[in-house]
Amino acid sequence: MLTTEQINDLHRLYWSEHWSIRKIERHLKMCWKTIKKYLDAPAQGRVKRQRISKLDPFKDQIAEWLEKDPHASAAVLEQRLRPLGYPGGSSILQVYVHKVRPQLKAKRAFVRMEPLAGERFEVDWGHFGWLDYSGDQRKLYAFALVDAHSRMLYVEFTHSQSFDTFVRCHIHAFTTLGGVAREIFYDNLATAVAEHDGKLIRFLPRFLAFSLSRVSVASIRELATRRADGKRERSSAPSAIYVRTSGRSVSSPIFTT
Repeated sequence: MLTTEQINDLHRLYWSEHWSIRKIERHLKMCWKTIKKYLDAPAQGRVKRQRISKLDPFKDQIAEWLEKDPHASAAVLEQRLRPLGYPGGSSILQVYVHKVRPQLKAKRAFVRMEPLAGERFEVDWGHFGWLDYSGDQRKLYAFALVDAHSRMLYVEFTHSQSFDTFVRCHIHAFTTLGGVAREIFYDNLATAVAEHDGKLIRFLPRFLAFSLSRVSVASIRELATRRADGKRERSSAPSAIYVRTSGRSVSSPIFTT
């Protein structure tokens, strides 16, 4: 590269003194190509040389091995590379393998379960904000029970989530749907479960007595398993929906398909 002083002299002789490039070439002892280059672009950047890695000749082979075995460690790959002539160190190989290794994420599998008719109901509470009674605000809840086979949905609105209300809503739902399923699944509800620690589940005694008098099995279902077999969360288009208000049940034709 030319120094700043040499570049200034070159431009002075060419632009101010009007010397020819051949004359400048003889005077400054420069190649005419260099003179032409600096006349066109006085500020020349440094030429960046591309660094050649010792791994470059082996990257295609590493990619092929990782495609066949994404879990292969850098140490195993190094053992395979040495007979092929790899002269580099272990650290550079470990960094490169970590960078290019396919991101492996275990795919979660879900099994769609289709309960038979009369086999299972699913129950949960919903919260629908507040109702104002002349300045007296009261919470509004919805008791929801769905038949897992037909997706027939029963909903009853109430201002209470007490155990007595919970039981009363069950009885109303059983009466409206014309029977009781063999199993009822609950989503760890406080009105049903006294303690839930891992796989240990202890029901409220009153609820257990009620459930055993109505159904053969009362089950607790974790929220995480809803995507596998839950119907209540996906019942946006049930075959029929029954809404109970003011002490009576009505079948809503709006949601009938």
